[in-house]
Amino acid sequence: MTDDYGEGNLITQTESFLNEVLGNWADSIRALDACEEVLPYAEELHIVSRCIDSLATKACADPSLFSWPLPGRDTKQSPENTGLWNGISTATKTQPTGEDWWYEDVSFLSLPLYKRLILAIESRGMRPESIAASVAHYARRYLPLMNRQSSFNDAIPGTNISNPSEADQRALLEEIVGLLPNKKGVTSSKFLIRLLRTAMVLHASPSCRENLEKRVGTQLDQASLVDLLIPNMGYSETLYDIDCVQRILDHFMIVEHAAAVATPPCIVEEGHLANGSDSLTPMTMVASLIDGFLAEVASDVNFKLPKFETLAATIPDYARPLDDGLYHAIDVYLKAHSWITDVEREQICRLMNCQKLSLEASTHAAQNERLPLRVIIQVLFFEQLRLRTSISGWFFDNLENSQNPSGNFGLLKNKGSHPIDSAQHRTTGGEDDVKHRVSELEKDCLSMKEELQKLAKTKRSWRNFTRRLGFNKKSHSCCSKGSKGSKPSNLRAPPSSVDKQQNYENIENFEGQLTGN
Repeated sequence: MTDDYGEGNLITQTESFLNEVLGNWADSIRALDACEEVLPYAEELHIVSRCIDSLATKACADPSLFSWPLPGRDTKQSPENTGLWNGISTATKTQPTGEDWWYEDVSFLSLPLYKRLILAIESRGMRPESIAASVAHYARRYLPLMNRQSSFNDAIPGTNISNPSEADQRALLEEIVGLLPNKKGVTSSKFLIRLLRTAMVLHASPSCRENLEKRVGTQLDQASLVDLLIPNMGYSETLYDIDCVQRILDHFMIVEHAAAVATPPCIVEEGHLANGSDSLTPMTMVASLIDGFLAEVASDVNFKLPKFETLAATIPDYARPLDDGLYHAIDVYLKAHSWITDVEREQICRLMNCQKLSLEASTHAAQNERLPLRVIIQVLFFEQLRLRTSISGWFFDNLENSQNPSGNFGLLKNKGSHPIDSAQHRTTGGEDDVKHRVSELEKDCLSMKEELQKLAKTKRSWRNFTRRLGFNKKSHSCCSKGSKGSKPSNLRAPPSSVDKQQNYENIENFEGQLTGN
């Protein structure tokens, strides 16, 4: 076999043939695929390692710079394209130009060979995004549940691959999770959550599921509401896996807290306000996402109040510019759980800040019979404060404009108007606008008073209600010293621009004015 017995003997011919094969992408793939049948011998002769090194080098290079033939896998059994020697084809085809040109070919390798190839490609500096995309392509080919298949017996669309067993899929999924790059944002949240769902169905190891939950939590701001609606595979009675979402959210909060601690506070003080505002964006997006999730699952009658409160209270108050989403979730929960007590209704309503409701949400809340009466009073009170502030600001702005009309003299002169006459005309017009606005606000306040008087008749009396809530004047001194047990320890009270005790006193006075007491 060696040249000792003659020139060009079998070893020389084999080496020459291998060099020719390894110089071609398609032939290298087919040679590596063929090694499966004689894997121990191929390993001993280092054919497998040479094929993997050749493929890894070519995958990391730009194929458009070389004349490598890249045939599709469908030409493997084509009669006109069959191989020149031992079934290895050298038929050529126009090369794809995208970065994913090699995903399809390597996805036909067995898991051990594919894993070795991916590790070799990674060691040569391939972009993590490309590696993650290749692993996702491989997972979709061999995990039917990744393609939203309803059972293990459903065929994968567009392939002739027989579906592996549940045990094989479980082992495959755990290996795929280990191959995914750890860098944040490289793998899409949608794909990670789909892997997590599949891991739950296949009963993957707890470490595998925990790994996926942490990965999703790291980039939770990139997820969508549909992604978080994970069907419950455990013993809980709820339709969706709320505990899993809670764990994902907890990990996101840990990561965000660590990032906030690691960021030097002097950066914001030195004037880099843009970076400070951008750091709040992921938290704000997650707050909106969780509020939407709560609204979606709140209609589940088996959704317990403590879980609702814990999930909603995990989001810090500053992450919600408006509490409209949280109010919507609370309203849906109260509608679906009409049997909860008045104390529980007040307890869940403490989660939202009535000062952070939009005008539309405040209007809805003021007419919402499912809310406790105390919450309705707070909403109306803060709306009154908002109206007063708005009127004051608008009035003083118009007053300044009427006292300093010089900025428009040039325009008025062009129209042929005398400056003094025009200023007097603007002053008179501004006074008329103020009177008209005040008249409209008086009508609105009168309408609000009438609505509250109607509510007072249906709820016995305002005084009994406030006495039951601890807002009566007899208990005022106790409240001023600070009462214990007003809120459960696991809930945080949202910060307010007006002192809480002063708000209670103002609400009580507001209540007395409306009832005439």
